Amino acid sequence: MQKHLVLILAILLFAGCNTKSTEETANIDNPKINPNSAIYEVAVQQGITHQEVLDSLKSVAVGMNFAASAHFEIDKSMRLRDIEPQGIKEVYTYCHLGMGANILLDHPEFLVFAPCRIAVYEKPDANNIMQLYLGLDRPTFDLKSIKNPTERAQKSAQQLEDGLIELMHRASEGDF
Repeated sequence: MQKHLVLILAILLFAGCNTKSTEETANIDNPKINPNSAIYEVAVQQGITHQEVLDSLKSVAVGMNFAASAHFEIDKSMRLRDIEPQGIKEVYTYCHLGMGANILLDHPEFLVFAPCRIAVYEKPDANNIMQLYLGLDRPTFDLKSIKNPTERAQKSAQQLEDGLIELMHRASEGDF
């Protein structure tokens, strides 16, 4: 049994690891990361539907070895309480144990930020037209809450963040 767990962990650690940095995967249309904000946000390209974004998130996440562990339909819950959500409001949680294990091994308290969350939501754009967005609570920003994070944890948080941002960008373009 223990050999199987070690094998599974080894597969998760090495399968699908993304060695590109966020800067390498970003193009000129992608927003830069604000180091002073926990939130990274990207607008979904015009013509890409909500369902296409969800299908893309699912497909790309699997290909990148992210496990989608939960889905919260905040907008539906708001409607059940007679609150108009003013557009789509959903949260999806993703886990990549291969990328996150080193953070958790060095700093178990980081579990309060796990699993990682990507929000799918609508809000008015600059022209007051409802626009679909993807937003992320950045793991590297969350790691700032840990006193004296190890170098290994910092590298893992960056790798995890880079992977999630790649996932977001690919989904915002309807990639599969």
